[in-house]
Parts: sequence; C-alpha cells; structure tokens
Amino acid sequence: MRRHAVVGALLVCALPALCQTGNQTVPIYRVTVVQRTVEAINYQYRSEPTRIDFRGTVLMPKAKGEAVVESKRGRTEIEARLDNIAEPQTFGGEYLTYVLWAVSPEGRPHNIGEIMPNGSNKAKLRVTTDMQAFGLIVTAEPYSAVRLPSDVVVAENVVRPDTMGKIEQIQARYDLMPRGQYTWPIPARSGLLISSEPKVSMDQYEAISELYQAQNALGIARAANAEHYAPNTFANAQRLVDEARRLRETNASTRLIVQEAREGAQTAEDARVIAERRRQEESLAKAQADASAAQQARTQADADTQQARSDADAARAQADAERAARQRAESDAAAARERASRAEAEAAANRVVAADQSIRVRQDQAARQKTELRMRLLEQMNGVISTRDTPRGLVATILDTGFVGPALREAASIQVARVAALVAAIPGLRVEVDGHTDSATTEALSWKRAEAVRRMLVGRGLAPSAVMARGLGNAHPLVSNASPGGRMENRRVEIVISGDPIGNIPFWDRSYTLSLR
Repeated sequence: MRRHAVVGALLVCALPALCQTGNQTVPIYRVTVVQRTVEAINYQYRSEPTRIDFRGTVLMPKAKGEAVVESKRGRTEIEARLDNIAEPQTFGGEYLTYVLWAVSPEGRPHNIGEIMPNGSNKAKLRVTTDMQAFGLIVTAEPYSAVRLPSDVVVAENVVRPDTMGKIEQIQARYDLMPRGQYTWPIPARSGLLISSEPKVSMDQYEAISELYQAQNALGIARAANAEHYAPNTFANAQRLVDEARRLRETNASTRLIVQEAREGAQTAEDARVIAERRRQEESLAKAQADASAAQQARTQADADTQQARSDADAARAQADAERAARQRAESDAAAARERASRAEAEAAANRVVAADQSIRVRQDQAARQKTELRMRLLEQMNGVISTRDTPRGLVATILDTGFVGPALREAASIQVARVAALVAAIPGLRVEVDGHTDSATTEALSWKRAEAVRRMLVGRGLAPSAVMARGLGNAHPLVSNASPGGRMENRRVEIVISGDPIGNIPFWDRSYTLSLR
C-alpha cells in the first residue's frame, strides 16, 4: 500500500489568492465554515457501550463513520472508525493531519487523538477521555499537538436512534482558533512540495508525516519567539526534532522516528504557549506601569486642586474678616466642619478601596508567583527529561527503553536523581509515580517499575511521605495497542509533580467562574 509522502509547510500571506514560497508561486485556498450546532451526549455512567455516527461537513461531504462509546470508572473509552477521509492538504499546504476533539456542552474543546488515514482513506482510533458529556468533531490541523481546533471542521458526530444518553446542544464556534494563529514564514528551500516527493509505504508515510508536523510545530514556536521566552523547552523540542530527522536520514525504525517526532511537536507546542503567556505578561506589566503613572498624575492634580481651593477659601475668609469678624468666625467654623466631614468620608472610602486593591494585588501576585515557579520548574525538568504540564501536575515520562525488566537503566536513574534534586529544592510538593503497561497481565510489572522509581526519588532526598507509587496496568493507554510502536509507547512510568507551591492550574490554562444561567 503506497501513497504520497506527506508534505507541505505553513504558508504566510494575505489575499490575493496566490502566495510566494521560495521561487515558486503556490495557490492558497481560503475555507469559510459557518457557525453550526453540534449535539453533545451525556453518556450513562458505567452503562453498556453505545454507538454514534459520524457525517462529513460541507468541506468533506463524503466522509462518514461510527464510534462505540462506553463510560467506565474514571474515564470514557471511544473506539472510532471513519471512511472517505481525504488528504488533509486538500484544505491548504499548512494542514498535515486530522485531530479528533471532544467538545463540552459549554464549547470547551479537548484534543483526544490524532486521526491518520491509511492508503484507502480509512482511519481507526481508540482513545480515552475524562469528560462525561461531550460532542465529537474532526478538524484538519498543522500538527497533532495543537490545543485549540482550527476552523476546518470536516466531520461531526450524529445521534442515532439507539444512542443511549442525555442529548444536549453545543453552539460550537468553529472560529475558536482562526486560521493564521499557527503560521510561520516558509524557508526558501523547504523541500516539502508534494510534487517533489516519491510514493512510499504506509509506515514511511507515517514517519515522514510526523516529522513534517514536528518541523511545522518547531517553526511556529520559533515565530512566536519561544527561543527567547522559553529557551529550555524550545531547545528540548529542537533536540527531539533533530534526532527524529537524524533517525530518518539513517533509515532507522519507523517507530523510533514517530516517537521522537511526536514528542518534539508536543514540546514545541509547550514552548509556543509559554512564549505567548510570557509575552502577555510583559504587556500586562507595561499596562500596569502606565496605569500607576496615570494614577500618580491624577493624585498630583487633586492635590493642586485642593491647594487652589484652600487658597481661594483663605482669600474669601480674609475679605469676610475685613467686613465682619463675627460673620467670618462663624463662616470659617462651618466651612471647617464641612471640610472635615467630607475629608473623613473620602478618607474612609479611600481606605476601603485601598484595602480591596491591596488584597487583589496580593492575590494576583501570589498567583503569578506560583505560575512562574511552575513554568520555571517545567523548563528545568525539560532540560533533564521530557516533561509536559497537565491539570494533574507536571508529568515527566520515563519510556519503556529506560528499564530492564522492573529495574531502571543507568541513564534513566541519572535522570530520576536530577528530577529528585529539582523537586527537593521546592518544599511542599507531592510526587505520584504511576506505572503503565500494555496488557492486564503485566500489571505487577507496572507496580514494580513505579516502586523502583519511587525508591530512587526517596533515596535522593525526597520525604517518603511525599512520594507514592501506583501500578495502573493498561487502564490508561496513550495510544492503541494495535502496533508494536503503540504498545511500546503505552509501557511507561509517569512522575506526576503537584502541590500548592506551583498551583493547581497548568500555565496554558486559566481559572473559570461558575454561575447559574
């Protein structure tokens, strides 16, 4: 089974409809998708599996498929199958893959997996999500690690007559991530045009596709100035992409190329988000400084006005004194009482405002300090081992290659020791070590590996009460176990670091206010 090796790079230009890339002119197709309603389903908790259908949108009307959804303890499992999925580059050179999204009834999207069609334009995907009520959509994306969906929605779920669950309407806004947010200037000699690539096998196609996605993610992060704002994370992403490129040039295993490329794309996306966050913080700090200067100017103007008013009162009082001493004394006394009362009221009001402002400033400062410490620890750990920021905490992953049976290899032991040193430097953090495997029969191995990592962390200075280990077996796979590469990726140990010193919200997320509609 053979198909074109993926290709393409992101193109940056405005209208008209042609864009210059290097020495060639490439047509750009603009796609507009209107706002539409998607049905979300609140799947019955721990009930029998239920089925839903997929249908193509106006962008891909021939697309179709179905999914089996089952709500289990702590997760919802989704096994999806889609047919007639055309090449993503149909919608523009910047689109290299498809992503399946779970969208909450409030419109919050969650990336739950990459969809990779085979040579027959068919795709299968088995993933899990912690969401209970959601709708499913499929979008074309520049790389699989994006955190917001593009506006190129090619398929959506359809409720069947036999679908079990509570149906809710999602007013899905497909402009959540307008085209152009993930863009970068294409190099003059990119070598990524479709016409220049030979046809290759499906395994090679997957490896090349993932490599180009990683290169796109790295270029987008560089365009966001991640080299300046998140140097450690960007350097780690560059190293991973370079390693994936080297593996391809040396005809290494497809599994290793895909593994390094996917991690490189994910790390580059982290670097881009950190850069965007820090650039926003710089803008906020400048705005706050400008506001402070304006407040000082207003305070000085009020003082001058008050001085002028006092001078005028003194002049009037002096004139009144010349006419009548008694009248002047009574008038001055009344004016003094009035000023004192007004000043007291204003002072009381100012004290209340100042107290509120002081509380808000302290709260904002504490939140910023936690976020900055979280990002700094993430960057430091990325210099040691690949780490990502999640709602559970900072998650460092030791791959299957870091073990010999249940024991740590020497290189992995050194990485764990350095992680222990970084965590020990911040009092109050908690560490959870989760072992994962690719089958239920190896659950004991997942616990032994997690316990080996825990012993290393405790032996390097962490308090035993602050470190726990769990063997989760195959309860939380990252990808399908249908391929050797997928099974190897699922065999891993995750070090989850959390605690109040680094807050409970990932640096790329924010808090939400809940209120009754």
